[in-house]
Amino acid sequence: MKHYHDISSRGNNMSLFGNIDIFTLGLYAALVLIGLLSITSASYDSEASNIFSMSHNYMKQLMWIGISSVAAVVILLLERRYFHMFAYPAYVLGILMLLACLAVGREVNGAKAWFEFGGIRVQPVEFVKIATALTMARVMSAYSFNIKRVSDLAKIVAVLFVPLAIIILQNDTGSGLVLGAFLFVMYREGLTKYLYFPAIFTVALFISSFIFTPEAIFITLLILFSGYTLLKTGALLGHVRLLAAMFAAMLILTVATPLSGYQSIMIVCSITAVVLAVMAIKTRTLMLLWPLLMYVYAMLFVPTCDFLFTKLEPHQQNRILTFVGLKSDPRGIDYNVIQSKIAIGSGNLFGKGYLQGTQIRYDYVPEKHTDFIFCTVGEEWGFFGTLVVISLYVALIFRLMRMGERIGETFGRVYCYSVAAILLFHVWVNVGMTIGLMPVMGIPLPLMSYGGSSLVAFTILIMIAIRLDASTTDDNIYAL
Repeated sequence: MKHYHDISSRGNNMSLFGNIDIFTLGLYAALVLIGLLSITSASYDSEASNIFSMSHNYMKQLMWIGISSVAAVVILLLERRYFHMFAYPAYVLGILMLLACLAVGREVNGAKAWFEFGGIRVQPVEFVKIATALTMARVMSAYSFNIKRVSDLAKIVAVLFVPLAIIILQNDTGSGLVLGAFLFVMYREGLTKYLYFPAIFTVALFISSFIFTPEAIFITLLILFSGYTLLKTGALLGHVRLLAAMFAAMLILTVATPLSGYQSIMIVCSITAVVLAVMAIKTRTLMLLWPLLMYVYAMLFVPTCDFLFTKLEPHQQNRILTFVGLKSDPRGIDYNVIQSKIAIGSGNLFGKGYLQGTQIRYDYVPEKHTDFIFCTVGEEWGFFGTLVVISLYVALIFRLMRMGERIGETFGRVYCYSVAAILLFHVWVNVGMTIGLMPVMGIPLPLMSYGGSSLVAFTILIMIAIRLDASTTDDNIYAL
């Protein structure tokens, strides 16, 4: 056994760049190059006296590409044991950086989430994603770890909750939501699907509370719950009678007492929930308790949505209201999205051509080189260009998942899936918000949006995955 480890270690040292997944590396390079070209187009000034001045965004991005390339080479030269070894220290350092940023960081767009050194800004949360992914991989690869065990699941929740709480205190909710991508990883590692439904249900209730009245939500859920009960038990007549009795009781309470319609519904639904719970236990149809608990949860959660909404920043409230269609502000909150959709739509099938985008050149689209870089691609390269970019992302994400399965050990698999999940969340949200399908969250498009913190962090994320995969391949070769 000792001889095997010696050979394996020698394989890691001798291979260096050997067995690197060139296809994945090519996907990474293609996205970085397209991003640089798009930033150049979005920032290009034909009247500038010196197009190579470092005052231009594309020259700064080129500098960050150089720094990222150096970081990539260093990572590809490291042995994989270092990533396991330094997972916990990196996590602690990341938490300390977030706390320091909360205390002395610079506030940008309402979020106190940046360090500024001279003219350079660094966003610690981008690097915390790396530390969190490594820590998740190390915790879940521990001997005898079982995600279905409450104590082990609590460890994972704690790893995610600590940075999430600090990020929310920084008022950088969009970046905090990225940590929700790790739910995908937990599902891959065997977390029961029934724990995901409450999260989806909560989001649906929160959004519905702005569109419908509480009365409408409760009655709709009551009908759905009764339908579910009917499917499980087949007692059609009994549930029709139950619904009729409930609606009659609501009507009587509303008309014959000083109670409001909302109060009547709450009282009747509460009594019904208790009765159904007793019946489910008495008849041993425990499968009915799960939707019943969700129904009771809805009755408790919906009244608190207004309170939670008031705790959000004004611009966050406006983004939610405009997203669900309750508010229209074409010259304010809606302006970015409207102009972005105009730019993407005007690109038609093959676009207007490089450096020929009118919406981009004449500054109709704010943040055209950062969060809304995708609309630059859409206007200049059209549907074909956006399809190429999305295809590259999809290929990269699936490649990372394949690498995770190919590695065959828990640490590498969890890490690769974590990187894939983070990329998927960023692409889904960023592209969605540029075409109006997602609220604006200020989340960059990976490898393409202008910004040193994002580019360097995603480079490190992806290169670690590539190195873990290459190291496993090396071991398999030398073990033979």
